[in-house]
Amino acid sequence: MSNERTTLATQFIRNRWAEKPRVGIVLGTGLGKLSSHIDLDVALPFGEIPGFPQATALSHAGRLVCGRLAGVPIVAMEGRCHLYEGYTWEDVTLPIRVMHALGAERLVISNACGGLNPQLTPGEILVVVDHIDLMRSCDRSIRWSAEPGGKDDLTRTAQVHAPRIASAYDNGLADLALEVARHEKFLARRGVYLGLTGPNYETRAEYRFLRKMGADVVGMSTVPEVTVAAILGMRVLTLSVVTNIACPDAPTKTTAEDVVAIASASEPRLRAIVVAAVKQEG
Repeated sequence: MSNERTTLATQFIRNRWAEKPRVGIVLGTGLGKLSSHIDLDVALPFGEIPGFPQATALSHAGRLVCGRLAGVPIVAMEGRCHLYEGYTWEDVTLPIRVMHALGAERLVISNACGGLNPQLTPGEILVVVDHIDLMRSCDRSIRWSAEPGGKDDLTRTAQVHAPRIASAYDNGLADLALEVARHEKFLARRGVYLGLTGPNYETRAEYRFLRKMGADVVGMSTVPEVTVAAILGMRVLTLSVVTNIACPDAPTKTTAEDVVAIASASEPRLRAIVVAAVKQEG
């Protein structure tokens, strides 16, 4: 089923945009304004693309944008879909499979996240170099593996591809992101992203527990997309905009509107890194 959905969606897009993208981009919460810097060829609402899930979260426009960024052909998602919206792993990762099928060899993912590391500050960019997956049980790779065939084929495919997950994040792209931050004089550092399904924010006890697990930030997306991209052999750069810092001993109220506002304010810094990653050769 996943192969058929990927083929139908890919062909629909190719019939409207013949270019081969070099890079796929996912624009998360509050970061959709980056798409205004894309030289637009085609913008397709998710609802028009066969099999695509439709975004319902705040500030997620739900469009696939095809064009050029810094002269490089790209395909970008204005917003994404989440498991908490009622979608499956296959649903939320379909756009990544389609980007790869269109020709993208690199994937740049952005998200808004909550800070667990007390050294972080709101508006800072965390360059993700690893993640902790608490979004699904251990049999997930069998269910959304990209190969056709029966259950035995899917099991074998999962076993073959699983080792790639250990190096899902591209070190070269992470180094580039940090170099851009140093050059532009804004805060960015390496760290670990922890994925939960949401949609609720964490309790004080959960904040303490997640930090002890080794996570620097927590969010409700990204892990499924990165995992599928790694299985497909794509080079991945993930950028998390820290929108609030967890203070379990003195908790403050965080709203979705606050998250969107802080993420939006960080867009110019994020854009500088994304443009550099898109322009990188190889």
